[in-house]
Amino acid sequence: MTPNQTHIRNFCIIAHIDHGKSTLADRMLELTNTVQQREMKSQLLDSMDLEREKGITIKLAPVRMRYKEYELNLIDTPGHVDFSYEVSRSLQACEGAILVVDASQGIQAQTLANVYLAMAADLTIIPVLNKIDLPAADVPKVSAEIINLLGCDESDILKISAKTGEGVDAVLDAVVDRIAAPQGVATEPTRSLIFDSYFDDYRGVVLYVRSIDGEIKKGDTIEMLATGASGLALEVGALSPTMKPADSLKTGEIGYIVTNLRTTREARVGDTITVKRSRASNPLPGYKLVKPFVYAGFFPVSNDDYQPLKDAIEKLSLSDSALQFEPENSPVLGFGVRIGFLGLLHLDIIRERLEREYDLDLVITNPSTDYHVVMNSGEELDIKSASNLPDPSKIAEIREPWIKGEIVVPSDYIGAVIQLIVSKRGLQNNISYIDERALISFEAPLANLLTDFYDQLKSGTSGYGSFNYELDDYRTEDLVRVDFYVAGEMIDALSVMAHRSEAQSLGRETVKKLKDVIPRQNFQVALQAAIGGRFIAREDLSAYRKDVTTGLYGGDVSRKKKVLAKQAKGKKRMKRFGKVDIPSEAFMVMLKRD
Repeated sequence: MTPNQTHIRNFCIIAHIDHGKSTLADRMLELTNTVQQREMKSQLLDSMDLEREKGITIKLAPVRMRYKEYELNLIDTPGHVDFSYEVSRSLQACEGAILVVDASQGIQAQTLANVYLAMAADLTIIPVLNKIDLPAADVPKVSAEIINLLGCDESDILKISAKTGEGVDAVLDAVVDRIAAPQGVATEPTRSLIFDSYFDDYRGVVLYVRSIDGEIKKGDTIEMLATGASGLALEVGALSPTMKPADSLKTGEIGYIVTNLRTTREARVGDTITVKRSRASNPLPGYKLVKPFVYAGFFPVSNDDYQPLKDAIEKLSLSDSALQFEPENSPVLGFGVRIGFLGLLHLDIIRERLEREYDLDLVITNPSTDYHVVMNSGEELDIKSASNLPDPSKIAEIREPWIKGEIVVPSDYIGAVIQLIVSKRGLQNNISYIDERALISFEAPLANLLTDFYDQLKSGTSGYGSFNYELDDYRTEDLVRVDFYVAGEMIDALSVMAHRSEAQSLGRETVKKLKDVIPRQNFQVALQAAIGGRFIAREDLSAYRKDVTTGLYGGDVSRKKKVLAKQAKGKKRMKRFGKVDIPSEAFMVMLKRD
């Protein structure tokens, strides 16, 4: 039997990383007997090995539970800033959100970002204080923070321990009592929101959808309003947590559709689905095309692996519609692929998956962002790698992406954080206080935050600082391309874009690091950094020296001079023709601070 609409509750769990979202979801599945005890394992909804190891949710997962006579649909959202668009779509699919805050850590940057998203989506927020069984839990203080943030009463806050299961039934009751039932109209033309999609090797593209108006039946011809793709609904149903087929997805329900589409590019997150027999023409609001803004070159260590690398990336991109890639060629590294990512965590995950699931050995060049270049002729170019920059004399201006960021940190560390922001060419806008914590908002160029801003923030604030950002706009800056030469030969894979004021120190630092990484040769090697035709830094790798006079004894000194002159002549010739073998670590040199 299908419950009527008033008995459906759609909600999600939002929290900062590691505040216990997935553990709370586990307890709910146990309490509602959705999963048998013998099938239970911790973080049940995190299906990838990588998610379980890192303790983060990468792919969101919906699950349907029965509680009393209600149907509860839960969406477990990713907590990381790179996936904030996916989170915003998941929130659109719900009427309420459980806000989980760790009683020992309090409110953090991601908590705030997700609360703002939930408020923007007009959701009912149920505040939950987790980990109250820990000795470090400070319930009164963190409760005060939550009251301050949400403007709720002390009695609205539920205190639980997701690990032991204490208080979790009260959370389920609150979901039923406080969250509104879905408001869709069953007789209207069909509209459903895609909040996630993935590619199954055996079944094709599977969509996770929330039915807003009308219903989708098994065998319907479906159409996406934004991409214009159409296909068939081969199977519809709900996840509990395994797929349970049904005849149709009714108004207000959350479930899955198995389609005959070939790639997730045809059904992107945020798109609206309608069916041929009752077609809607106006899509649901909020759809946008997610644009990557971090780019890195991926090269196989051996050139024989180029084809497997390309195939692997094509397979991954079937299930990750945000992944964009194009072939790249470098004189030093050979053939590779330049890939666009949503952020550094996304890059890290894709790299791990390529190395694990497809058993590839990779060299990854320094991540960079994209730049908008305006030529003197008025033509605009979008440059994804510094080596593609056209002749500087033809360029009118270069614009780089800036971000708006927020850092939440205990007030003792404000000085250190502001110093860090200034060192990255950032502008600090505003400081506001939540009890003993400060919220620092700032703007900064994205390129300067790419490599190790997060690590520096963590070490400068003893691990207490948390950080959240969104792309703001592109601004015209005085940017130059810094090139690196090894033994007089330019290595294009090492070229970087930098602000003119930072170019000199960046050049010096990088050349020093290269000196540590590149092995010594039989001849002297010059490592240089240059802007255009002007060298700004140099280090020399001294040659290996062999004492060629050991076999001489006695006799005239001119014999010794003659042998040394012959050696010097040989070294000189070697310097002209010698090739320097550059190890793959050299291309990662910008990523490592020291």
